Amino acid sequence: MKRLLVIHTGGTISMSQDSSNRVITNKENPISQHQDIIKQYAQVDEIHPMNVPSPHMSIQHVKQLRDIIVEAHHDKDNSYDGFVITHGTDTLEETAYLLDLLLDIEEPVVITGAMRSSNEIGSDGLYNFISAIRVASSAKSRRMSVMVVFNDEIHTARNVTKTHTSNTNTFQSPNHGPLGVLTKDNVQYHHHPLSHTSYHNINPGLNVPLVKSYMDMPSDIFKFYATQEIDGLVIEAMGQGNLPPTCLDGLNACIDKNIPIVMVSRSFNGIVSPVYAYEGGGYQLADKGLIFSNGLNGPKARLKLLVSLSNELERHDIRQYFEE
Repeated sequence: MKRLLVIHTGGTISMSQDSSNRVITNKENPISQHQDIIKQYAQVDEIHPMNVPSPHMSIQHVKQLRDIIVEAHHDKDNSYDGFVITHGTDTLEETAYLLDLLLDIEEPVVITGAMRSSNEIGSDGLYNFISAIRVASSAKSRRMSVMVVFNDEIHTARNVTKTHTSNTNTFQSPNHGPLGVLTKDNVQYHHHPLSHTSYHNINPGLNVPLVKSYMDMPSDIFKFYATQEIDGLVIEAMGQGNLPPTCLDGLNACIDKNIPIVMVSRSFNGIVSPVYAYEGGGYQLADKGLIFSNGLNGPKARLKLLVSLSNELERHDIRQYFEE
């Protein structure tokens, strides 16, 4: 039987609904009470390094998770076949992706959570947790890097995103679909994730804001950031990577400050591309030195830029990193 390290971090999967229909934090994770079921699938060691709702998660928390996994990976006296993390769903995709960028191990790292708390009708926490254990225990999961398991589906950390505020089928991978699925008796993969460069350093003190574009967008926000000590900037642009001309004066102020700027699309399907040559079009913006990301959403592009800057990559290396 495979041996897994389970890392509980909090979130809805660890919470309960009270008599006033408020979802509240428990001192003890209800998932841990089901040892009779858990031990049917794997030998599990559980730790609780934090108990926070996912909007409270920070880069420092994720760095702590990375360090726990790396330390356990190198502990030859207590070797683990895989790792499972339980997590709140609001920032789950960000934690998964940052870990994916920072880890370089063969053992699977599987993140899961719940959309309904432990005592709600139709609670999905225990089922998702057992599914995550099954995936982490599967020999097929080695070298699959960091995955998100939810509702019988397996997703890559890079592509997965939360698409619904309350539906249990919230996690989807636009453009790509799931990496694999779980059946009653099997873990099945459709394809393998692309390989990518892993970096060790992450500096929680770096400041990389995320700005979303909109019709008639003024220059104010960019002019403000040009006066601040920011380390980089990510813009959720329109369509394939275009901006209103009304904001270009402010954008140019950021460019003049040599701030690294990464472009993604505010559309959740498709990839940005420097095609349009009109004022504010992607062709013009790329010519100004803006970096076009290869299919990431805004929050994930922000994390990738943070990793780039934390490891002191040169501008051309950042551009190449974002093309992976």
